[in-house]
Amino acid sequence: MIKSASVKIMLSYDYSHFETSMSLENDEGVTKKEIDNARKDCQRLCDKAVEQYKLAREMAEKREDAQYKMHNFKAECERIALKKEGDRTLNESAMLKQYQQENWQAQFDYYYDYEDDFKDEN
Repeated sequence: MIKSASVKIMLSYDYSHFETSMSLENDEGVTKKEIDNARKDCQRLCDKAVEQYKLAREMAEKREDAQYKMHNFKAECERIALKKEGDRTLNESAMLKQYQQENWQAQFDYYYDYEDDFKDEN
């Protein structure tokens, strides 16, 4: 009879290392199925950490470009505003409308702090 068990998952991705461990203990016994389920839970946690890491890196890259894109967006909208309304394309009109809204800068906000924004396996 197995009274205690521990599982550990170590995962490397892009020079980062993710590790999860879990211990099970029961004087009445731990089944192989419970141990296997603990292993799967640890793997899911590591997989989730990798996915969140990927998203955090993507957001960091976008943040680096945000100031440049915001400046270009503003300059383009100012150029469009100088055109007669009838001479603007549909895309230009939509862009100008978005610019004239109070919070147009929000489209360049790429904040991310490892939120739990995707399906949880529990």
